[in-house]
Amino acid sequence: MAKLRIATCQFAISGNIRRNATQIKRQIAQAKKQRAQVVHLPEAALSGYAGVDVESWDGYDWDTLRRETEAICDLAAKSKVWVILGSAHPLSGRHKPHNCLYVINADGQIVDRYDKCFCTGADLKHYSPGDHLVTLDIHGVRCGLLICYDLRFPELYRAYRKQGVECLFDSFYNARATGPGIHTIIMRPTLQAHAATNYFWISANNASGHYQSWQSVFIRPDGVIARSLKRNQAGVMVNTVDTDLALYDASKPYRDRAMKGNLHSGTLVKDARSRDRQGL
Repeated sequence: MAKLRIATCQFAISGNIRRNATQIKRQIAQAKKQRAQVVHLPEAALSGYAGVDVESWDGYDWDTLRRETEAICDLAAKSKVWVILGSAHPLSGRHKPHNCLYVINADGQIVDRYDKCFCTGADLKHYSPGDHLVTLDIHGVRCGLLICYDLRFPELYRAYRKQGVECLFDSFYNARATGPGIHTIIMRPTLQAHAATNYFWISANNASGHYQSWQSVFIRPDGVIARSLKRNQAGVMVNTVDTDLALYDASKPYRDRAMKGNLHSGTLVKDARSRDRQGL
């Protein structure tokens, strides 16, 4: 059993890499002061979000992105914290980049990278989809990663559950909207449902550029939102994953068998009246 202190961060992401980097470094420092062990940043936090902050990749300053990524790695090592960094990962030739989360350990090394598997139709104009999940142990807690539109596919959450994941880092960019909309209504409840049905802790952050459709949240495995940040404001909140806590888990008795295809509880009976579905 283990504990993990996570800093869930949000800020108004822009197309200016250096400005984004300044915000990220400031929030890493804030997280360190609050004794966080992991700093979790939103989707496209460093690179800016293509199609919104970045009109196209033509002429994009990849050199500056690389330098600022290296500087953030150096700061992670200096601060002795892990960093989950939303960015863009360039590919070869004319292939579009990945919308990614770099996993930077407390020694400042990029130890893995999650690439957004499910890109929206608009995303696919700018990004290449990923093809893999990422699991890793951080201070004894089994962790996984997803990005934004991945939320719509419960198969990904089940796949992580099958791999023994206890805590999920979910990064979003539902910002710069014209006002409240469907995301304001459904995103947090959907995350709560994923947490409760899979018994995950979830750190879910969202870029805070006005209008921020929903504010960043930290969700317990019973589906309860433990804490949230203020909408449309930069912020850092530190919460603790505690795998010793025994929280409400309604599906626990039957979850594993359901994942194996046994879609019922108890023992089935052989009875003619049970088989006859048209009679009284």
